[in-house]
Amino acid sequence: MSQATAASPFLLATSLGKKYLMALSGLFLVSFLPVHLAGNFLLFKNDGGAAFDAYSVFMSTSPIIRVLEVTLVLGFAVHIIDALLLTLRNRSARPVGYKGGKGGRSALFSTYMGVTGSIILIYLIIHINSFTLKHRIYEPDNLAFYHTVKSAFETQWGGFYAWFYVAAMLLMGFHLNHGFSSAFQSLGLNHRKYTPLIKKIGLLYSIAIPVGFASIPVFFQLRYLNLF
Repeated sequence: MSQATAASPFLLATSLGKKYLMALSGLFLVSFLPVHLAGNFLLFKNDGGAAFDAYSVFMSTSPIIRVLEVTLVLGFAVHIIDALLLTLRNRSARPVGYKGGKGGRSALFSTYMGVTGSIILIYLIIHINSFTLKHRIYEPDNLAFYHTVKSAFETQWGGFYAWFYVAAMLLMGFHLNHGFSSAFQSLGLNHRKYTPLIKKIGLLYSIAIPVGFASIPVFFQLRYLNLF
């Protein structure tokens, strides 16, 4: 990169600026997942869905949550658009993703980040349509949130939706595993002592979060099939 480019006030117009934006938006979205998972774990409570319904009503009516949701949507939009712009620019120049290692597993993960990200986006659209839009737009007076989730994971798409959800979580784990540590590298936060620790935390996170989400449809599907 030339000195003129590096000194440009329009940093986000450069490949480096886009990588910074990709890393920051990715880390922002990563911080949302544990919070969302904690709320979803109320589905396991043996109370007929009362706790989850109360939680869902709060999430659907709180003005503070509305603001946070708008921020979250903007975060997703920035991450997706920036990924697309980076992909197009890299194809016209050279195949690089996040600023990170070359070759081996890192290169393999980097190569398929666009693929996993695209499939996760498709899953996200279906997921929002099945749950959020159902109660916000299609059936605004329907407060049976637990029943909606239960029915979706038991019978939607002939029971296939639950396993589609699980497959999406596996791909999300793949996406997170590379993206977590690569985001720190893109921000230039490399340290001989701490980088290996960051990679280990990223690996643990990329396993724990997807497994947590995937356990929910598995629970409902197995219970529906009377397997426990």
